Amino acid sequence: MATMKRILIALILSLAASSAFAVSRYEVTNVTCETVQALIRTEGSVILVYRSRGVLGLPIYDRYVRDQRDCNAGEVARGAGVPTADVQYCPVHKCVASEIFRTR
Repeated sequence: MATMKRILIALILSLAASSAFAVSRYEVTNVTCETVQALIRTEGSVILVYRSRGVLGLPIYDRYVRDQRDCNAGEVARGAGVPTADVQYCPVHKCVASEIFRTR
């Protein structure tokens, strides 16, 4: 019986942890820059989708964050931009590999 309790507790904890890592995805072509920035501020980390202006208008997916705290170890938050309904370049942040930890 004690083993079953441990398995049940482990299952509950793993389900709770997995839902905490869910990241919302948004199509940003038809929303304003202010809305995109508010989504990122509210959720901390989101996946934004928009169409490439280059090759065949393919969809581009990337993860954008509120600040450094939302990046993984070995990453830093850098400025980036996404096209929205009202501007060509909406300033946001995305995590990139840190130059400090690269070996030569």
